Amino acid sequence: MNQLLAMRAFVRVVDTGSFSRASDQLALPRSTVSKLITDLERHLGTQLMHRTTRALAPTLEGLEYYRHARRLVAELDEVDSAARGQILKPGGHLRVDAPASFANCLLIPALVDFHREYPDITIALGISDRAVNIVGEGADCVIRAGKLEDMAMIGRKVADLEYLTCAAPSYVARRGLPVSPEDLVNNHLRAGYFFAGSGKPEPLIFEQGQQRIEVNDCAFSTNEGNGLKEMLLAGLGVGQHFKSIVQHYLDTGQLVEVLPGWSRPATPLHILYPPNRHQSARLKVFTCLLYTSPSPRD
Repeated sequence: MNQLLAMRAFVRVVDTGSFSRASDQLALPRSTVSKLITDLERHLGTQLMHRTTRALAPTLEGLEYYRHARRLVAELDEVDSAARGQILKPGGHLRVDAPASFANCLLIPALVDFHREYPDITIALGISDRAVNIVGEGADCVIRAGKLEDMAMIGRKVADLEYLTCAAPSYVARRGLPVSPEDLVNNHLRAGYFFAGSGKPEPLIFEQGQQRIEVNDCAFSTNEGNGLKEMLLAGLGVGQHFKSIVQHYLDTGQLVEVLPGWSRPATPLHILYPPNRHQSARLKVFTCLLYTSPSPRD
């Protein structure tokens, strides 16, 4: 038995709660992963997993072994990286999930220089505004804008995302410019965002001094950041989007700023990863990429 491989398999099975997902992430047949766990149990003389048709969970002994094995596997990975000189030039594979606007407008262009600096790191980029099961889907990290909802994850803020309220010149030609949030409510169309998981609409928010106004009831809304940008460009209404996403369109005259005397609080951008997932050298340098990149919308 390859004990180290068996330990890795066991840790991944506990992390994912599934032999199938663990085998996919380890690029091993499911039968091999199952045999590795069985051989490890035989070697230790104790049962590590409860196996039923409905559930897969570690035993008390398995949970204790998992805590030690997880730490040992992480330390061995760190030692390997140091021995190969990969602390300076890490390599390996990263599975990253990011919102569409951020991925398409900011992250993908930044990957050109990142690959030039770290040619041995390969990246599988999942692009979606939906919430991702980091452990179950095998992601090393996810990038999310807004308030942290999953307190079980480790979150590090990498930027504050500023908003702009804007509309297309074609919309302004038809309907004019609103002079206040109240005018926007009474006399204008609005384009907004709703959350993919809950369907809850996100209000447009306007602040000026101590005054705060929230505007709901958009004529058009979408659950995807690129979709909102396209709605604004099409002239469907007035909306709010991240400055880093729409600034190019303001510079080229495809959008115009609306209600510049009112602002919206910035939204934090976080990188999230599981607390039991070792932060590898490649993940650390990828995190640095986020700190140095301009930023967008969930």
